Amino acid sequence: MQLGREWIENHIPHRYEMCLLDSVVAWDDESIHCEASSHRQPSNPLRAHGRLAAVCAIEYAAQTMAVHGSLLARQTPGHAAASQGFLTGIRGVRLFIERLDTVTAKLDCKATRITGDSFGILYTFEVSAHGSVLAVGRATVILNASKIDAADSAFLNFYVATDTASSSEGEST
Repeated sequence: MQLGREWIENHIPHRYEMCLLDSVVAWDDESIHCEASSHRQPSNPLRAHGRLAAVCAIEYAAQTMAVHGSLLARQTPGHAAASQGFLTGIRGVRLFIERLDTVTAKLDCKATRITGDSFGILYTFEVSAHGSVLAVGRATVILNASKIDAADSAFLNFYVATDTASSSEGEST
């Protein structure tokens, strides 16, 4: 079941030109694959001085994760909408290109859940085009941040410690 841009705009906080994704190609409980062509648009809101830097691949990945969260929430009985998530950490990012706007093919935006619970999720992500990897990394997403109190901070520390331990095993951040 492929979901289009209209569905995506209705299920993540980004609208109009800031909604960067075109469609959901495939997804399951652990991963998602979306496509995007907005990197080629001169009106892309992330462009600076007429260029779209490769670091903007992180936003494509973040929107892919937001769509995944929304799809997962729909499966949970009694949850009509996804919990609002906040991207709180990025680690191990590697960029293999300088600019996204020079890529003529559609972007394949993929995210895979490493671990997670009702407090947050750790994802790996990859943005590629026509079989070439353009960017990879890991992201920490905290859910329902406004409902987290001091007693819950131990759970948040788990996410930070887990991601920090992974990045100290020889990867650059």
